[in-house]
Amino acid sequence: MDPFGIESANWPQIGMPNSKGSGAEFGFDDDFIDVLNLEKKNQQNQAGSKVAPVAVSSRTNKPLTEKDGSRNGQPRVSNTMRKLFEPSNQSLAREGLIKHCLAKREKDFVDFQDFRFFVGTWNVNGQSPDCSLDPWLSADAHPPDVYCLGFQELDLSTEAFFYMDSGKENEWLSAAEKSLHHKSKYSKVKLIRLVGMMMIVFVKKEHEKHIKDVAAESVGTGIMGKMGNKGGVAVRFVFHHTSFCIVNSHLAAHVEDFERRNQDYKDICARMSFQGSEHNQPSINISKHDVVLWLGDLNYRLCLPDASEVKALIEKQDLRKLLEFDQLNIQRVTKKAFADFNEGEIHFRPTYKYDTKSDRWDSSGKCRVPAWCDRVLWRGESVQQKCYRSHMELRTSDHKPVSSLLDIGVKIVDERRYKKVFEDIVRVMDRMENEFLPSLSLSGRDFTFEDVKFRQLQKKWFQITNDGQVPCHFSFIPKLNDSHYSKQWLRAEPCEGYLEPDESVDIALEVYVSKGSVTLLNSAEDKIEDILVLHLDRGKDYFLTIGGNYLPSCFGTSLDTLCRMKKPIRDVPITKLIDLEKSRLDLVVDNIGTDKQPLQIPKEIWLLVDHLFKNASHQEDLFQTPGMQEELQQIFDSLDTSIPQTIPGSNHSVAEALLIFLEALPEPVICYELHQRCLETSYDHRNCQHLISQLPRCHRNVFRYLMSFLRELLKYSEDNKLDAKMLATLFASLLLRPPPNLVGRQTQNDRQRAVNFIYGFLLEDN
Repeated sequence: MDPFGIESANWPQIGMPNSKGSGAEFGFDDDFIDVLNLEKKNQQNQAGSKVAPVAVSSRTNKPLTEKDGSRNGQPRVSNTMRKLFEPSNQSLAREGLIKHCLAKREKDFVDFQDFRFFVGTWNVNGQSPDCSLDPWLSADAHPPDVYCLGFQELDLSTEAFFYMDSGKENEWLSAAEKSLHHKSKYSKVKLIRLVGMMMIVFVKKEHEKHIKDVAAESVGTGIMGKMGNKGGVAVRFVFHHTSFCIVNSHLAAHVEDFERRNQDYKDICARMSFQGSEHNQPSINISKHDVVLWLGDLNYRLCLPDASEVKALIEKQDLRKLLEFDQLNIQRVTKKAFADFNEGEIHFRPTYKYDTKSDRWDSSGKCRVPAWCDRVLWRGESVQQKCYRSHMELRTSDHKPVSSLLDIGVKIVDERRYKKVFEDIVRVMDRMENEFLPSLSLSGRDFTFEDVKFRQLQKKWFQITNDGQVPCHFSFIPKLNDSHYSKQWLRAEPCEGYLEPDESVDIALEVYVSKGSVTLLNSAEDKIEDILVLHLDRGKDYFLTIGGNYLPSCFGTSLDTLCRMKKPIRDVPITKLIDLEKSRLDLVVDNIGTDKQPLQIPKEIWLLVDHLFKNASHQEDLFQTPGMQEELQQIFDSLDTSIPQTIPGSNHSVAEALLIFLEALPEPVICYELHQRCLETSYDHRNCQHLISQLPRCHRNVFRYLMSFLRELLKYSEDNKLDAKMLATLFASLLLRPPPNLVGRQTQNDRQRAVNFIYGFLLEDN
């Protein structure tokens, strides 16, 4: 059951014979209705012969152990084979092994000392600071050792939404610095901002010398999984001998969208990683830190629709009753999100939503139900919360700031004891290295991934065990002339590590076809085939064979090829697909006979746009709210396997699917060869129109079709909250992409000229 009314069955059907579709509305004569009707007949003829879904094999509870060389047909590793691969640096390997052994024995040389952390979060609603922040940052008698401050909605402007500079950053940084505890001096460790999310870490000056390995990263979870209107920023560092990761996040809004918030949390956990500070050190994700502090506007609400009832319970101080309906608590208990995090007891009023500049609950027409949107959680040992509170005195925003005081036990190294343990480890390692060689056993070496699809993750697991007498270091290494250990669509996690004797680790092999690898797989220039080399320092190399089959997708297929396919791509023989891709540059499509006349635009683009035109013109925050991953996969499958009468999923999912389609095109709508000329003429609209007329036929048609559609959406901007500048910025990054050799080298001026190019077409009269 769908409690929020977004079941795909609720959407009106499209493409019926007597309906006026967007193809005609925007000036195209392609008769997509004939294609739809033909497909409908084919589906009726094939009724009862549907292919059952392929079951992806899961990991067994106890994988069979298969020692090296015991498997029939498994080639032994010869010295000749070993020379095919880059040798590892033995000194670095030894150093890494020593560090691993030290970590195992750190209790023998470290002591814990408590340091006080002030962890604060505030959604400032796009406002500028209008008073001192002392009531928030200097509310205690004693100064903290470390400040971790997170802001959300720092800047709500369109410019900030698309990663541009914001003057609000310096305004709030300056306000925070002025209000740090006056009994101590502080140094800024790191500041990072993504659109409206900003994180600042300050430390007492006397502790600054003990901070190292500082890094900062960001993850956008907005539309297309990267726009920074929602997501997280994080700072990581090592304080003495303890690693910290501080995450500030702003998750999806709206009462009913708790599943989208859960998805945002999972996306941040999966995608947030920091580059290791040492040579060849693998990236470090959030979970690989001793202490994780997570703060922000998590946006979880109360599952109570009646604002009056909630306010009455607040007045009675019956917060315990209200917290039973708190979505974050429910998601944690059911292990849907933040399952392994801790949070202190809440004894303060909900921090959202107030009338700005006051302590009055929201009195607008929407009359938002009060909620504890702003939270501080933690994970790790030796963490004790001393205080958890809101700061009602500050009225700048529609949220109240929140703070948590934490006493955190930090590991301090005793140098004398450390030296003794270090010498013991080196002495034992010298003796063991002379007597024993490392050895591994693997539970499997051949892995098959069936029916791999675009943007659909598949995993298979195997186990490796140290069956030798000494600790060992394993890693996946590149083959000769390769820069990475695997093809782009394949990943091993963990890709390196250390094992004690008799210790085992489960390794996940993950196959995920993204925009960077989909085109080669669609055209059969690449296959789901690879060989991984698992290298054992001072030992041998183990070879893993990866195989499988890939199901082609219209996503990542060229516009020219799609225009010449009136059937779904999965119904086209792979040999025909290969021929179409190879010959597309040689064909003069305008001269093809009527029996083979190509479509003017790909049917997939028409289906997506037609759906949005009919169902989403008034949709609030269209192209700004991300879709759901499950719905996106349904849309991909629908377009790849049929010509659907209706597109499944919500309007937001369909809108994101359109953006993903455009992003995955091997050649953008505005061809690479015209990119520079478009930038040079971006302020002269007449020349811009002339350049579009020079595009290949299908590219030209798609561009004009999309511009007509976007202009139509702008007629309803009062409802959908769209504006021409926002749409121009978003679609410029998709339609006017720089050539691969210029990616990452674009200046801010280049990006602005690309936006201006698209902007001119959005201002044209229909």
